[in-house]
Amino acid sequence: MSTIQWFPGHMAKAIRQMEENIHLVDIVFELVDARIPAASRNPEIARIAQHKPHLIILTKKDLADPQQTAAWMTYYRSQGIPAIAIDSRANVTPKQITKIASSILADKLAAEHEKGLKERPMRAMTVGVPNVGKSTLLNHLVNRKAAVTGDTPGVTKGQQWLRSSKHLELLDTPGILWPKFKDQTTAQKLALTGAIKEKLYAKDDVALYGLSFFRQYYAPALTERYHLAAADLELSDVDLLLKITEKFGMRDDYERASERLILDARHRKLGGFTLDRAPKGDESDE
Repeated sequence: MSTIQWFPGHMAKAIRQMEENIHLVDIVFELVDARIPAASRNPEIARIAQHKPHLIILTKKDLADPQQTAAWMTYYRSQGIPAIAIDSRANVTPKQITKIASSILADKLAAEHEKGLKERPMRAMTVGVPNVGKSTLLNHLVNRKAAVTGDTPGVTKGQQWLRSSKHLELLDTPGILWPKFKDQTTAQKLALTGAIKEKLYAKDDVALYGLSFFRQYYAPALTERYHLAAADLELSDVDLLLKITEKFGMRDDYERASERLILDARHRKLGGFTLDRAPKGDESDE
């Protein structure tokens, strides 16, 4: 199996900019993919934002397994971690996020009011891995106007201030990955869900990971989508991929079949799925 490696220079720059600007915000909105709530949490973000109030926002919940999303929300509550699962385009989303951020920052805002400070918008830094749905959410939060408050410190290329409402301003940041992973499974999950550019991974490796996972947790979706017999699921992952390649009419072009399988997963042709299973209350989600 090939090893997935990356860390382009622009991501290193984005991390430096986060470190420089974190003091400007009241709260960090960390967007994670609801299909991989653990694998899409960047440890660099946790390091940089460790002293700031934090809200985990699960995006793409329409692509995830709803039972697992509910289980993750239960886990977050059990750990006292503020979190919300959203449909980024739903009309209620801006109000939901503003309300929960106000709740998290209630003590700080009350203290400022007691000191006689002028009421001001909350300031949030939005962070997440590439392709987590940040642009979709931000466009909705700012009603596609994307007003840049140019006189605010921290406006740099790739990072800008956006006004959501009189109550909320957002510092946008580029999607960033991190230099090293504790295991290649994390990389496979990020690749399967689209957080890593295609040229950086071997499609067949990612497809084989996907097949192994789906046969374990979502076997009916596999058999229905690819018209497989029960006996086919007893094949090895490699032989199953070859079988599916034949069914696609692609002869032995398993590279092309791998790409098709990956796209099927991403486009919900195999149904909603969650690669990171929700931990129990006494387990870590890292």
